[in-house]
Amino acid sequence: MSNLFNKSAHELIGLLNQKQITSVEITESVLDRIDNVESQVHAIVTLDAESAMESARRADEMLAKGESRTLTGIPIIIKDNMCFKGHRTSCGSRILENFKPPYSATVVQKIQDEGMVILGSANMDEFAMGSSTETSYWGPTRNPWRLECTPGGSSGGSAACVAACESIVSLGSDTGGSIRLPASFCGVTGFKPTYGAVSRFGLVAYASSLDQIGPFGRDVNDIALALNLICGHDPMDSTSAPVEHPDFTTFLNKSVKGMTLGAPSQFFDKIENKDVENVLVEARRVFEDLGVKFVELSLPHLDYGIAAYYIIAPCEASSNLARYDGVKYGYRAKNIDGMIDMYCKSRADGFGDETKRRIMLGTYALSSGYYDAYYLKAAKIRTLITQDFKKAFESCDAIFCPTAPAPAFRLGEKTDDPMQMYLTDVFTIPVNMAGLPGVSLPGGLSLDGLPIGFQLISSHFQESRLIQLSSAFQSHTAHHLARPAL
Repeated sequence: MSNLFNKSAHELIGLLNQKQITSVEITESVLDRIDNVESQVHAIVTLDAESAMESARRADEMLAKGESRTLTGIPIIIKDNMCFKGHRTSCGSRILENFKPPYSATVVQKIQDEGMVILGSANMDEFAMGSSTETSYWGPTRNPWRLECTPGGSSGGSAACVAACESIVSLGSDTGGSIRLPASFCGVTGFKPTYGAVSRFGLVAYASSLDQIGPFGRDVNDIALALNLICGHDPMDSTSAPVEHPDFTTFLNKSVKGMTLGAPSQFFDKIENKDVENVLVEARRVFEDLGVKFVELSLPHLDYGIAAYYIIAPCEASSNLARYDGVKYGYRAKNIDGMIDMYCKSRADGFGDETKRRIMLGTYALSSGYYDAYYLKAAKIRTLITQDFKKAFESCDAIFCPTAPAPAFRLGEKTDDPMQMYLTDVFTIPVNMAGLPGVSLPGGLSLDGLPIGFQLISSHFQESRLIQLSSAFQSHTAHHLARPAL
């Protein structure tokens, strides 16, 4: 079965349990696929085939002894900002070019305990700062659907891996849309859980109050399996919520008749792309045929989300990235003249332009005399956005809206215009500002064949509603089954 790389996780689990295939066979199939297409896509930063095969052999032993768990033997790729003990974790940056952490992130440890096969790490925008995976020190990732286009960012490598069938599932992180935007651009399912639902211990921080780990999969069935694994309280993470999570697979294939979706005018008024509009109209029709009701909503402070985000996130980045100074680990400049010169040269040489731009923006906003004018006001807007969502959920089970303003754009198209790049996240940022869960589902293709996703958002720790709605949609459509012609 040479095409095992093309199957979903839940399909492979069934074949493994029936002893029709082995984890070694799955892993070999995926590694062969990587050999065939990775040179075109450039989605992977670090590939460790030898370690992956050893993990696959251990998984087969677990299966033979009856010690396996749900996802045992399934290959996965993790974003390059999740610590993996003894393996390079560079965050797409020169400053961590050769960094190998002495411990693993909680999610990585859970993956290993499950008996999954970690293939390596996926490319990303440097320190997760970007919307196109073009700021990576290792070079840009290309969209498997059209190689001259971006896969989105910052988790572009994680999304492209799944779309190109270089991994069965993957993990990304989402600070302002970094899972949902690539999912939309690459035609896969991407899920951003509630802030605090998944441990951030071992996730290299960009903006600590916004970052959240989440999965990419071929369909929502795979997402439910991944969420069952990674969600849960972690005493090692002070922001991890002590909340009991249900078995998300029990919400698959459930009726959605009588459920209500809200359609906020502030989202839909901004749609200018006809292909995006057509996808949303068709998706709404599918939900209505399933018995879902729609209500019009207003989120009056949504328009301030982008401005507030690009104060809060850079401020937190300025603080989080201060530790990279060339002293204890990471890149250190050569030919230096004293300690201060070492700091300056190491940071100037080690960080890319976009990362330096955001560090400077955040440092300025936090500086004496400007804190109240910028950061404090942004924090107040964040509270108002959260309250808007809370009120909206009084009249609906979830919110229905676009993921991105347009399909994937061409590589290099927006790199010289940071404002246009930032506006790519206009529909995803409010979800992070309020700490809500959101999912991007494949909704169709543009007239010229590029994937377009749409977004569902629910209230805090109501991931199960999103699983239920997503499953119903994918049970009655085939958009998630489409594959790029690589």
